[in-house]
Amino acid sequence: MAPLFPLLLIFLLPSCYSLPLCTDSRYPVALNAPLTFCGFANGSSSCCNTTNDDAIASQFKSMNISDSACASVVKSILCAKCNPYSGDLFNVQPNVRTVPFLCNSTVSSNNFCTTVWNSCKDVTIKDSPFSQITPGSSSKLTDTYKTEGDFCAANSGSSGGQLVCFDGSSASFNSAQTSLPPNGLCLERIDNGTYINMVPHPDRSNRVFVSNQAGKIWLAAVPDPASSGGKLQYDEADPFLDLSDVVHFDNEFGLLGLAFHPSFPTNGRFFVSYSCDSSQSPSSCSGRCSCNSDSNCDPSKLGTDNGAQPCQFFSVIAEYSANSSSSTPSEAKTARPIEVRRIFTVGLPYTTHHGGQILFGPADGYLYFMMGDGGNDGDPFNFAQNKRSVLGKILRLDVDNMPSSNSVNNVTLWGNYSIPKDNPSTEDSGLLPEIWAFGFKNPWRCSFDSGRPSYFFCGDVGQESYEEIDLVTKGGNYGWRVYEGFNLYTPPWSPGGNTSVSSINPIFPVMGYYHTNISKVGSASVTGGFVYRSMTDPCLYGRYIYADLYGTIWTGLETPEASGNYTSTLIPYSCSKNSPIACDIVAGSTSPSLGYIFSFAEDNQKDIYLLTGKGVYRVVPPSLCNYTCSKEIIPVSPPGPPSSGSKLESFLGEVLISMLAYFVFLLSFCF
Repeated sequence: MAPLFPLLLIFLLPSCYSLPLCTDSRYPVALNAPLTFCGFANGSSSCCNTTNDDAIASQFKSMNISDSACASVVKSILCAKCNPYSGDLFNVQPNVRTVPFLCNSTVSSNNFCTTVWNSCKDVTIKDSPFSQITPGSSSKLTDTYKTEGDFCAANSGSSGGQLVCFDGSSASFNSAQTSLPPNGLCLERIDNGTYINMVPHPDRSNRVFVSNQAGKIWLAAVPDPASSGGKLQYDEADPFLDLSDVVHFDNEFGLLGLAFHPSFPTNGRFFVSYSCDSSQSPSSCSGRCSCNSDSNCDPSKLGTDNGAQPCQFFSVIAEYSANSSSSTPSEAKTARPIEVRRIFTVGLPYTTHHGGQILFGPADGYLYFMMGDGGNDGDPFNFAQNKRSVLGKILRLDVDNMPSSNSVNNVTLWGNYSIPKDNPSTEDSGLLPEIWAFGFKNPWRCSFDSGRPSYFFCGDVGQESYEEIDLVTKGGNYGWRVYEGFNLYTPPWSPGGNTSVSSINPIFPVMGYYHTNISKVGSASVTGGFVYRSMTDPCLYGRYIYADLYGTIWTGLETPEASGNYTSTLIPYSCSKNSPIACDIVAGSTSPSLGYIFSFAEDNQKDIYLLTGKGVYRVVPPSLCNYTCSKEIIPVSPPGPPSSGSKLESFLGEVLISMLAYFVFLLSFCF
């Protein structure tokens, strides 16, 4: 029955997502002036400014609503666009609703939908947001909907598992009872290799691509989770692509990111992010320095770092293609060793904090590139807050529409890509057009929640005291180096100037930990993870798993669900009794010794992996480590082989029981 579980999940998983987010995918900001019409106070968080407030007032006035009760509810509905959760109440662009999801008795204790119906059903409204008639026309609710049931079915979102609704004054969360933290994380060791990237094959098979920091990429097959004893299958002597001759591998340098185009099975395109040394490969490793006049930086003032000259080393994104005929790229066992094109090249000021991860957005298909602040103690040149620098940023690039040669030759771009039309620079001309979010020190391992793609998590490595997990939104400023975590930060030296606290609207971490909370005081480094969406350990479902480099693991739970408010819990871990490779054990303990936790990974079945200094570990059912999980369905072996006449009954019974169990399980997370 195991192969059916992912299929059942596809059909039963509701589309539930939310966090403080505006309809343009931006994070709400603190108001500098009150909204006089919608009633938001100065300093409160809102998705509107005074211009938006005036526009809503004009829209309301033009509706010419004669009934005071109806006018009151319509005003509140229009002003819901200013609510910090308007992105979920109305959906985000380009599919923004004209009316927020209204609370009703089926999904909330509040029945605002009935209030709206009773107040407005017979009232004439010009350009009603509830109607799709010709602009300038007037209508009543009863012109479009026959009954209250029809109206609320169309406007409450109850059938789609909506987690947030509008109750007439604010966002209301349909929160379920908080579940207890899992008893532990059960791991099996499936390989001894050291990798920092594992990416699922876009063909949805059990295959993955793994890469090491030195520059080699392998095509591998993960073992069937339904059977124990399987190992990661690949030929170490036959890599998919070997870039070790172009990659500079040392400390924080190397092959750092790997991303396959969403259409890889048909176009064969994939992308590699790596470091190169211009002193060793001057012809292939060259480009613009990140410290330049556009960012108000003079390379001559940087000085050397560990013997390296400023911008001696570069971060590169290069495109490659599968080595196969154009009709069968997904069947390719190797890649062509010559790069197709250079997507991005930037010179690094120092020898640390490079970020380097790349991934495609599941909803928009754009390439996201995580860039660190360039290094040195405390980001002395304030690159992370500099809107004209690519350092300390998350960049968002369109690699499907190539730019004109003039754009590249005139040094307006950093390579061969174009700018998505909805990048934040369209509304903030001060930002470089590539920037999606900024204020990061060294983003290390980011992921989109496969169950709620609007949730984009990034681990950001701290400096002296705090390691953070951020929920990244369009145009968001994540504080570094004005803040480290929740605390104001003062750099030891600042030749590049400072950013004042009052000039920014920082977005603070949703999870994280102080260095004093772990055993390696002063040596902490966060490793971002994934929201667990597998059925393998149902007690982990919906929790964000992340770790410290030195081996501590946490899970984070959003409470109430859809609020963006998280609580983190330390979680112990053990080695499965059926692990195909015996785990090393910490001396004097029963816990496995993982070494450094470099990265997490997710396969096509949504199972989670830990990529560590001592191999690849997969999360397996908790019962294999004697952890109790009330939601786990433990298969029971039959006493003997069934007769041929009972096999069909047994199979159908298993299908029905599994469907019912998982449907009830999923509903418990969304209602």
